[in-house]
Amino acid sequence: MRLVVDLNRCQGYAQCAFLAPDVFEMHGDEALLYTPHADEKERENVARAVAACPVQAIQVDQLGDAEETSRDR
Repeated sequence: MRLVVDLNRCQGYAQCAFLAPDVFEMHGDEALLYTPHADEKERENVARAVAACPVQAIQVDQLGDAEETSRDR
């Protein structure tokens, strides 16, 4: 899955780093480092991180076809 974080929008709350530490990492107090192509085994943790971001700075391609299908019903 492919991740894009709007680093201009990110405020460094670090919820993503707490919920998906293998994908997101805080460098210092405010700088976010992340893996733009996360492993599929991190799907659930990334979904939680996306939902927890207070400024909605994280976008994911191919997050979950099952989730999208269930929302469309």
